Amino acid sequence: MKKIVDLNKKVFELCEEYPELIEILSQQGFTDIKKKTAMNTVGKIMTLPKASKLRQIDMANVVAALEEAGFEVHGQVDRVTLLKSYIERLNDGEDLESVRRDFVEAFQDVEAAEIMQAEQEMIQEGMPYAEVQKLCDVHSSLFHGSTREEQVYKAELAVEDSLRRQGASVFVAIPGHPLSTLTLENEILALLIDEAQRHMDDVKKTDEILNKIREVSIHYAKKGDLIYPLLKERYEINGPADVMWAVDDEIRDTFHDLAKTRKHDKEWKERYAANLERAEEMIYKETNILFPLCAQTFSEKEWEQLYWDSLGYEPCFMEQIPEWEGIQPEKKETKIKGHEVILPTGKLNAEQLRALLNTIPMEISFVDEQDLNRYFNEGCKLFKRPSMALGRNVASCHPPKISMMVHQILESFKAGTQDEVSVWMEKRGRIVLVRYVALRDEQGNYIGTAEFVQDMEMAREYFSK
Repeated sequence: MKKIVDLNKKVFELCEEYPELIEILSQQGFTDIKKKTAMNTVGKIMTLPKASKLRQIDMANVVAALEEAGFEVHGQVDRVTLLKSYIERLNDGEDLESVRRDFVEAFQDVEAAEIMQAEQEMIQEGMPYAEVQKLCDVHSSLFHGSTREEQVYKAELAVEDSLRRQGASVFVAIPGHPLSTLTLENEILALLIDEAQRHMDDVKKTDEILNKIREVSIHYAKKGDLIYPLLKERYEINGPADVMWAVDDEIRDTFHDLAKTRKHDKEWKERYAANLERAEEMIYKETNILFPLCAQTFSEKEWEQLYWDSLGYEPCFMEQIPEWEGIQPEKKETKIKGHEVILPTGKLNAEQLRALLNTIPMEISFVDEQDLNRYFNEGCKLFKRPSMALGRNVASCHPPKISMMVHQILESFKAGTQDEVSVWMEKRGRIVLVRYVALRDEQGNYIGTAEFVQDMEMAREYFSK
């Protein structure tokens, strides 16, 4: 029975059908294929040609390895990959006419942009610029109507673009790196846009795809929160923030409005198609302008911080955010330096810290791991907190009936059976929420309990309107 690898199928489908492909493809450079997370996310939306392009793996070698293992390879190989193979065959000295026959069989026409992209990829893979210039004389006859001068000019453009994009491509090849994840999100978005454009007349399918596309708001939020401000404030590069940010918001808001409109009339479809094109244009701008700019600008430390900050966002177009293996652990130091308290997320001097704690609209108390009162914030309180109670056991500050309940809560926190207890009550005619929350260090060890008392009367007033 023939074993057929259809290049139009997703990697996940192929490996489900032929599990032995996992080892074959891993040896070809698809190392993430052995990770269940990668297979269940990227594998379900990527074809082999798309994945090879993203990871900069020669598809011709992949096909050869599959055929050597006894597989028949069906489906269209990426056009640029084929063009590159023709140019490389010519450069290796193969007869022009034999290459021309294969070219004519595979293509009816070819655009100049694809020629330029093929040349650019060859330069990125290490072919010297002088070699590309020599190639121009040889392959100009292959691409009808192209003069040597035109080819040289294209090669020069390719070199310039390659130098500008080289830094970005290095980071894109590192799984989990912020640029790799953002690029992967764009790859998936591009597939969704293509699918959306092919199903414009299917209302049910359109709604399904649109709901998925709207996850691009997460992608745009990461740019807006993490990238644009860093470029603008630290490096005084204002262009992306001034131009792209507003467009991001418009694309996001338009998709939101379209999703709320149930009637898919002609005007709706035209607006939808136009917004899909804008999203597609933004992918191009990010790939060719924003990401290379960031690659040339940001330091290694900044990339690491971008990664740790990005974990605070929901996954975009995938089940979970890819892990950046080998990255230095995030430093979460807490120390006092001079007049400042240095925290993992910022620093405050003593006056600022005091003012902040006193301004938080709730009563705050802290009891340490030995059940001793250590801190109360200042101000008028529903539950009085005399300063003479500091240093005393918290149980001694409550009547017997309440003291027993407090003791049970603290013991459950220490044992790890609970992390939070909320109590609703009425105090002086006002609705009050009291929350007891266990405090633990990074290793999960109990270090005390915080009590937060919040006047909720404003909620009752708001919802009674």
